[in-house]
Amino acid sequence: MLTANRQRGVSEWDGRRYDFVCPSGATYPFQWFWDSAFHAIALLHVDPELAKQEVRCLLQGAQPDGFIPHMLLWEKRAHEAAMREYSITLAHPYYTATIQPPVIARSVARIFETTGDVAFVGEVVPPILRFFHWLKAYRDPDDDALVAIIQPDESGLDASPKYDRRMGITGERPAETLPQLRRSMQRLFDAYGPLRSDPARLLGLDVFVWEDVMVNVIYADGLRALGGLCRAAGFPEAEARELEARARRVVHTLQEKCWDDRAGAFWDLDGWDEQRARVLTFSSLFPLVLADLDPVIAKRLVEDHLLNEREFWLPYPIPSVAASEPSFDPGWATRTTWRGPTWINVNWYLYHGLRTHGYTKVASQLAERTFAMVAKSGVREFYDPRTAEGQGAVDFGWSCLVLDLIAAEGRPLA
Repeated sequence: MLTANRQRGVSEWDGRRYDFVCPSGATYPFQWFWDSAFHAIALLHVDPELAKQEVRCLLQGAQPDGFIPHMLLWEKRAHEAAMREYSITLAHPYYTATIQPPVIARSVARIFETTGDVAFVGEVVPPILRFFHWLKAYRDPDDDALVAIIQPDESGLDASPKYDRRMGITGERPAETLPQLRRSMQRLFDAYGPLRSDPARLLGLDVFVWEDVMVNVIYADGLRALGGLCRAAGFPEAEARELEARARRVVHTLQEKCWDDRAGAFWDLDGWDEQRARVLTFSSLFPLVLADLDPVIAKRLVEDHLLNEREFWLPYPIPSVAASEPSFDPGWATRTTWRGPTWINVNWYLYHGLRTHGYTKVASQLAERTFAMVAKSGVREFYDPRTAEGQGAVDFGWSCLVLDLIAAEGRPLA
C-alpha cells in the first residue's frame, strides 16, 4: 500500500524532483507535513532509505525564515481540484500558508535510532531546528512557552468539536457541521488575507488564537528529540541543552495552565485571554506522551478517563471525542473529521506514552484492539470505535503505523 501511494515526478513550478508517499492516492494526492513524518516511521519497517527519502522530500518545502508548510502541492494539474476540495490558502502556488504539528523531530529521532546514520541527522536537523525557532518566534507571542495555531487545520484536527464555539458550529444537525465549518474557515481567510506577508501580525487579530494541548505536547516532545539529535550530530552542547530546557518549560506550562485538577484532564486555551475549552477529546489525555509528566497526573489520565468505558475505553479505542460528549459522532454522520472515530496515529502516540508511564499491560491491550480493528476493516483513515468499521479514505498512509505497534509488541512483521 505504501508503494502504491508513492508519488514521483518533477515539479512544474521549479523543476525540483519529488518522491514521497501521499496519504491516499484517491483522496489526498499531495504531501502533508505530519502525514509524511508518520509515513517515515512506518517506512522504517519496509525500507529505512525510503524513510529518509520521505523526510528529505518534505524538507524541500522549508523556507529561508524557517517556515515549513503543512501541504506541498507538487502536482500542478491537480491544484484546481484541491482548491475546491480543501479549505486551504496558499502562500505560493505549490505550498500552503499554514503549519501542522511538528512530528518531524520525533520521526528523525526514530530514523536515527534505527539506522545510526549521523550524516543524515546532520543533513536534516538544521532546517528542522529553524522551523522550531520559527514556531517560538512567530507563534509564542506571550512567551509562555506554548505555541498557538491560527486556524483549526494547523493542529490537523480540522473539525474537532473543541473548536466549535470559536468556529460558530452549533452541532444541532449533523448535516450543517461541514457547511458551517467551511463558512468559518472562509471568515478566517478573509481576516488574514491582508496580513499574510507579515505572519507576526496574524495572532494580534485574535480571530483564532488557540494553544492546543496536542500540538504543544508534540512540540515539547520534538524539542527534547532535537536535543538528542543535536548531540548525535556534534552540534554545540549549549544548543542541545537550550532545546531541552524549552521542552521542560512547555511541560511545566501545560501543567500550570491547561491541567484541571478537578476534572482530571487537560484543556486547550482559546484566545488571548486563554479561556479553557472544556470539551473532552483525546487531546485532554495526550500529555501522557511526555516522559516528565507528573506521575500523579498520568495516573489520573489513565484511570479516570482513558480506561473509563463511558468515555474512551470503547471496544476499539481511543475515540477522538469522549463518548460522554454530546458532540460524539462515532458513525461519521457529520462527514467531518475528529468528532468521534478512532485514529491510528493517536493510538500510536498514546501506546508509547502508556509504556513510558508504566502501563505496559494497558498499552498491549490498546495495541491488540488496534490490530483487530485494522484486521477487520483494512488500512483506513479512521474507524468507528464501537464496531471497527473503516471510514474516510481507503489505503490511508499513516494507519501503517500499525507496523510500528506490531514491532513494539515483539510480533513478527511477516
